[in-house]
Formats: sequence, C-alpha cells, structure tokens
Amino acid sequence: MAGGESPVPVEAGKFPNKMDDPVVGASQSRFGRVVCYNQTEMNMFGKQKGWERGSPPIASLPYFVTQLFVANLSYRVLYYFTRPLYLPPFVAQILCGLLFSPSVLGQNDWVLKNIFPYRYTMVLETFANLALVYNIFLLGLGMDLRMIKIKDTKPVIIAIVGLLVALLSGTGFYYLPGNGDPDKILAGCVYWSVAFGCTNFPDLARILADLKLLRSDMGHTAMCAAIITDLCTWILFILGMASFSKAGLRNEMLPYSLVSTTAFIILCYFVIHPGVAWAFNNTVKGGQVGETHVWFTLAGVLICSLITEVCGVHSITGAFLFGLSIPHDHIIRKMIEEKLHDFLSGILMPLFYIICGLRADIGYMSKFVSVGMMAFVISASIMVKILSTIFCSIFLRMPLRDGFAIGALMNTKGTMALVILNAGRDSKALDVIMYTHMTLAFLVMSMVVQPLLTFTYKPKKKLIFYKNRTIQKHKGESELSVLTCVHVLPNVSGITNLLQLSNPTKKYPLNVFAIHLVELTGRTTASLLIMNDEAKPKANFADRVRAESDQIAEMFTALEVNNDGILVQTITAVSPYATMHEDICSLAEDKQASFILLPYHKNMTSDGRLNEGNAVHAEINQNVLSHAPCSVGILVDRGMTTVRFESFLFQGETTKKEIAMLFAGGRDDREALAYAWRMVGQEMVQLTVVRFVPSREALVSAKAAVEYEKDKHADEECIYEFNFKTMNDSSVTYIEKVVNDGQDTVTAILELEENNSYDLYIVGRGYQVETPVTAGLTDWSSTPDLGTIGDTLISSNFTMQASVLVVQQYSSAYRQTAGNNNQEPVQGGAKNAHEAKPFMEDEDDEEEHKYDIRMRK
Repeated sequence: MAGGESPVPVEAGKFPNKMDDPVVGASQSRFGRVVCYNQTEMNMFGKQKGWERGSPPIASLPYFVTQLFVANLSYRVLYYFTRPLYLPPFVAQILCGLLFSPSVLGQNDWVLKNIFPYRYTMVLETFANLALVYNIFLLGLGMDLRMIKIKDTKPVIIAIVGLLVALLSGTGFYYLPGNGDPDKILAGCVYWSVAFGCTNFPDLARILADLKLLRSDMGHTAMCAAIITDLCTWILFILGMASFSKAGLRNEMLPYSLVSTTAFIILCYFVIHPGVAWAFNNTVKGGQVGETHVWFTLAGVLICSLITEVCGVHSITGAFLFGLSIPHDHIIRKMIEEKLHDFLSGILMPLFYIICGLRADIGYMSKFVSVGMMAFVISASIMVKILSTIFCSIFLRMPLRDGFAIGALMNTKGTMALVILNAGRDSKALDVIMYTHMTLAFLVMSMVVQPLLTFTYKPKKKLIFYKNRTIQKHKGESELSVLTCVHVLPNVSGITNLLQLSNPTKKYPLNVFAIHLVELTGRTTASLLIMNDEAKPKANFADRVRAESDQIAEMFTALEVNNDGILVQTITAVSPYATMHEDICSLAEDKQASFILLPYHKNMTSDGRLNEGNAVHAEINQNVLSHAPCSVGILVDRGMTTVRFESFLFQGETTKKEIAMLFAGGRDDREALAYAWRMVGQEMVQLTVVRFVPSREALVSAKAAVEYEKDKHADEECIYEFNFKTMNDSSVTYIEKVVNDGQDTVTAILELEENNSYDLYIVGRGYQVETPVTAGLTDWSSTPDLGTIGDTLISSNFTMQASVLVVQQYSSAYRQTAGNNNQEPVQGGAKNAHEAKPFMEDEDDEEEHKYDIRMRK
C-alpha cells in the first residue's frame, strides 16, 4: 500500500470506483484528502485500453496533454472575459483554478475520471512546480536592483507601517473565533500573515501603467513602497520556510538552514554573478548568443533551486537569486525572456493555477466559516492597508486621495501570494479551510483594486500654460523644445540627422526629449516599466550597447556629444498601443515642448520603396495629431539615414543639402516655413521656398477660394517677413509658381525635382483644408496623416527619393475639430459644450480674429 496526500478532498465515505481508479482507501481531514493506492493494480491498470499502457509514465501522457489543453483554454477564456472589466490577470488565474475546485467542476465524476484522476496528480504537480520555478526566475531576471533609488522617506514609512499593521492584523484574523478550526498552529499564522501582507510589485506596476499613473508622484511613491514590501516579504518567507519543518512544527535545524541560505546569497553575489558575467564576456562574440549559453543558464536555474531546497527553503528562492545574478546589460536576458515567457505564461503556468484551485474547497470551508465571518475578514483585509496608508499620509502631509490610492494599490496580489499559501499548504501549516479562505480573499482584493482606482481616483491635471506651443512663435530666436518619438532602432538615424539640420547653436539650442515607445505586453518586465533614462549616468551607455533601448539612448547621447547646441534627455515610455498617444501628449505638455517629431509608420526598403508599414503606429500618429498640445511633425525617412553629418564637423566637407519648402497657404504651411527658416544659416543647407499662387481663374471658379482668402493676409505677412530678413542670404531662394489647380501644382513639383535633386521636402499638413492650388488632389489622397501635398510627394507616381517632413501647427480650435472628427454633432448638450471648450485659448486665433475685425471695420 502506498499513501499520499491528495489535493482533492471528497465527501466522507464516497470512494472512486475501483475499476475507474486504483484507490482502495481514503480518509477526510482538514489538511486534505489522504488517498491510498494499490501499487500493483496501479501498474497493471489499463492494459486492455488502446492508448493506455501498463507503464505509468506512458499512461499519464494522454491525461497530461488533456490537462494542459483544458488549463490553457480555461485561463484564456476567463482572461478575455475579465480584461474588459479592468481586472488584472491575477483574477483570471484564481478563477481558472477555482473553476476546477471540488466545489465547482471538481466534484463531477466525469471530470475526476477523464481529466484530473487521482493517480496522475503528482505528474500535474511536478510540471506545475517546474513552471513556477522558471516563472520566479524570470521575475528575478527582470528586476534590476540598481533602479531602486529611494530618494525620500515616504515610501519607506508607508511600506514598513503597512507591512507591520498587515502582519499584526493577519495574526488577529487568523486566530479570530469562528474563523476556521480552533485547533491552529503557529506555522499557519506565519504563512497566513506573510501572504496577507505581501504586495506584488510587477502587477502593481502594470496597473499604474494601464491607468496612466506610472509617472505621477503617487505612482512613484506606490512603486517604491511596493518594492520595499516585496523584498521584505521575500525575507519573511525565507525565514518562515526555515523556521518550520514539513509537518508545520518548529525546525530544529533552523540555525543551519539560515547559515546555509545566507552563504548561498553571498555565493550568488560574489561568485555566481561575476562568474556568469565573465563567462558571457569571454564566450559571446559579436553580440551573438548561442543556444549553449541559454541551455547552461536554464540548467543553472535548476541547480540553484536544488541548492536552496537542500538548505531548507523553497526552491523558488534559488531561482529568484539566480535570476538576479544574470548581468543586467547582456543580451542573454532578452533571449531567455523570449524563449521562456510565452511558453511558461501561456502554456505551463495555468497548470499551477489549476493546482491552487484543486486544493481549495469552498463547500468544505463553509462548514467551519460562516458567510458573515468570511465577508468581515475579507473587507477588513482590504481596509487594513488603506487605513494604515491614509494614517501615514496624514503624518507625511500627503493628500488623502493619494493615500487612499496608494493603500488600495498595496492590496495588489500576484503569483507570490499563491506561492506562500501553497508552501504553507504543503507543510500542513495551513489546512483546507484557511487556504481556501485566503484564496478567496486574494480574489476579492485583486478584483477591487484596479476598478476602484479607475472610477474613484482621477489625478489632478496640472494646467501648464505656456505660450510657445508652435515653432512660429519662436521665430528662431530662442531655445526650441522638441519631443522626438521612436519605435524601433531604424527610426533614430533619420530623426537625429534632421535635428542636426535644424541649426542648433549655443545661443539658440534645441532641447530634445527622446522618447523610446515600448508596447506594454505580458512579456514586459516591471523593471522596464519604471525605466527612466534621464536618471542614468551617461558613462554607463558604453556598457549598454546590445539592447535596443540602450542603443537608441546611446545614439541620441552621441547627438548631444557631437553638437554643442543640442541638449538630450532620453526616456523610455511603456504603454499599450491603444493609449500610447496619451503618454506622448502628456510628456509634451509636462516638458513644455513646442514640437513633437514622429516617424512615419512606413519604412524604406532596399529597392527604394516604402513598405506596408505598421498600422498600429499609423493609428498612434493620427491620435497624436488630433490631441497634441503643440505642433507636430511626421518624418518620412527616405535617405536621411545615409547622411553622415559628423563628417561635416570633423572633415570640413561642404556638400550642400538641398531642402525645398512647398508653401500652399494656411497655418500649417506657415509653421512649416518657420521650421525651414530655422535651418537657414548653416553652410551645408541650401533652402528653396516655393510658393504656389492661384491664378485669377482659380480664385473665381474654385470653391476653396473663400478659405484661401481668410488665410491670405496672414500668409502674405509671413512671406513678406521671411523675404525681408533673408534677402541678403545667398543660401535662400524664393520662387513663386502660378497654378490653376492641383494638377498644375503636381506638374510644378515634378519640374522642380527634374531641375534640382532635393534631399528633404518640408510641407504643411493642411488636413481637411482645400485651397485653389490643391483642388482635385484630395479626391485621391490616401494618407490623411501627411495631408494633400505630403501624400502626393510619397506616392508611387513620383520617383524622387527625398525625405518628407509634414508639419501641423498647434491650434486649440483645430484640436477641438479633430477631437470631434467623424462624430455626429449633439445640440444642446451641456456636457458636450464643456468638453468642446479649448484647453487654452490660442494666441494666433486671437490675433487673427482681431485682424479680421479691423479689416471689416
């Protein structure tokens, strides 16, 4: 007879059919179901069934594949149902396990017989624990302790007070009369309290990223407090594992366990970390990491896990420490994440959630814990950290709304909480009652955090009033703040070369904020979420040349080093694609930028054509154009990446760069002219401004003549000022072309290209503004991002390989129109009237309005 603990309790006296499962005896206890197997019958079981054989490893394979499929299907379905409700993935993970608990599908005889039979439970647990070990390894791999910089005492006080109050409250709830079986042990109290006090930092960071609170003061405080709580939880968990034996009793080997675990931590820091770094530096050549490096790394996870298991603490401790030991600047980290993350999170980890659910029994718990008691413990558990954090906020003179939000966030739970509970369950410190009770508490606490913040916490938007929201207002006589955005490494060269062409000087510098846009996915690590390259010392960039984000930062830093008139700050913004434009606009407003420079979503291929591009990036550009707090430019890079402006600085080359500014009229064209004007004054730049003037016939016949006349006075004044101030500059050429319609404009552009090979065209977007010189072109325009002329320049009818910069000038009235674009107007709505009110009255709108009044008088 072989005995073993089954995680699936069944009703007393109800035993599986002997012909279905070789279970010959079972007994019910609050620590689980103890099942006895007939080993001989188990080995001989199923000889006459086609796909099953007498050998248990072979016979278990079909069941394991079925369990794997059911677990993944259940988790994915629940995840897609819970995600629109602002619920974190942890909710779907717990629900996936509870779905197969003995209180739901786990009590069904068909499920027990065909999906989760008792005899193959150990196979399921083995793979689930293996997935857990590698998942915790990824957690350590993605955590860069160098980024943890506590600048003030607020998060320290919040974390320590919250953790201490949670531990004391957890102890009180554990021993509360009526909460479970009165016969409890100290070990169970330790596991219960530590699990109750823990905060899952990665999930908290993702919630902040989803709610756009990652860069707020409240978000920074919450993340720092969560990191401290997370690290303290790890220490308490290790101490708890070392203090108690597998039977939940006091461990007589505690001193040896603590000494050996401490020695292993020292070994990781002084031996494994430098040893792994040395091995990678001496065996990886040309940045190419072989499969052997990955294999040895994954094998190291198992070895370190085995060591900590022998030391008397959980195997995940060794996996976590080994993940921290991998060099943070090496490409091996990204390779391992790519190879492991999808396989673990998408395939194996649902098995761990199933195990957690199989161990929970709501029906059995209800015999010992009333609904009222359970509701009291769960609600009190939620309020403990909220009240403690509000108390700290009063003491620290923080806004109460921030204290409430941080307290709610500190209730964030994740995989680590389930690991602590399962460790207590394995050592029989926690029985089925308390295990199930805490699992339900974690479910409710995770369900209320993100929706609670979504609907109750609205961050106060700092109203930043600054006048220089356009390039035209600078007039090239002051510092220009530019926010540049890049998605991938090939975007960088064209943008940096354009910035060098923009004539930055010490007197009139360019203040560049370079944003690397990273999509927030399930693979995104928490350390990347809090990455802020502004705080990184520039001396470290030489060591961070392999990862794409670091290469981008290094290229922008080189731009600052090679030009005294450019100041660069690099930032990594991690956000879902659907709301990425909000981060861009928010950063532009916080930095008081006057110009946002975006890369076009299509890139040039080797044959000189533009590829299909990324539709998601195109949508981001459109959203930025509609909501930007300043002017916006989109660069279509078709050759600027091949220009090496450093050669001009160091070798004295004088090759002219031909730039053409096409002026059709309107505020966007005036903004484009202002940017082109800023380039004037450099020896390498030859600027040609071509103004298309409608003929008299065009003004009479074209429907757009009325709109053209409205902007005519402002256009004339802008052109006059430009000509007057550049009339003695030989590098500037001004040409006027009289045209009848859009077709004549296209013909004139083709003639210009035949006579001069331009490197860059600068045009205004002029979206939804048709003038006589563009009449007829809007009918076949396919790219609204670039406007009529910009779309014409990149069409397949043109053989030119010049890059194109399309500029849109900021206008509060335009933002109102763009924000309501493609929407039916609603009359008489006070809410719509309030939303339509401009954020800030545009100065140009006021000036033009006054000018029109004077003209009418």
